[in-house]
Order: sequence, then C-alpha cells, then structure tokens
Amino acid sequence: MSHAPSAAEAVQLYIDGIRSGNTAALEAAFHADARMFGALGGQRVDVPIADLFGMAAAQPADVDGTFEANVRSLEEHGDIAVAVVDEKNFWGSVHFTDVMSLARFEEGWKIVNKAFTHTGGTPPGM
Repeated sequence: MSHAPSAAEAVQLYIDGIRSGNTAALEAAFHADARMFGALGGQRVDVPIADLFGMAAAQPADVDGTFEANVRSLEEHGDIAVAVVDEKNFWGSVHFTDVMSLARFEEGWKIVNKAFTHTGGTPPGM
C-alpha cells in the first residue's frame, strides 16, 4: 500500500490476511508490538501478534469458501479507534467477535490490540 492506511483499511487488511493466511497483509495491518487476547476451547490464547501470523499461515480462516467477516462498528476518536468485527465460519465452523484497538502512526493506522471471544461453533479437531 503506497499511502498511509486509514483505520478502515487496516481492519480490511486484517480480514483479507486472516481469510487467506496472507502474512504480508497481516503485518501491514498490525503494529509490530501488538498482542492478541482471547480463549478458545477452554484454552487462553494470549500471544504476541506474530503468533497469529503463524497460525493464519498454517491454517487460514477460509478453508471452504464460507468464511465471512463483517465490520459491525468502527469509531475513530482523534488518533485512536475501536473496531468490532464479527467472523462466521472461521475454519468452516467457528464464530468469533473481535474487538480491535487501533492507533494512528506516521505510517498510518495500525491495529495495536486484538481481543476476541468465541461466540459459537466447534473448532476442527475438538
């Protein structure tokens, strides 16, 4: 991306990256020091964001063409923003709601934190 991404573009980079396992898109979406917090299958998944990149590359969200991600809300407040994203059919069967904090840097908007909750479905292999 040749211009500084907007907050909405940063969130879309996340969606595109997680859908296909595109780590370049994910790296463009997130600040290098970002972290992810949540739980899945009774296990906490509180990790540096680079761990998410590895998970996405190994197992992209859209395994069968049914993955959907919808931005429920995006609110900007000066140099910060909050986005809520609903994900359906992640890995074909799992649903999440993500709350992402963003900050505006010289190079554009970056996601600085992703917190997620598992809202339905059973992960593959569980």
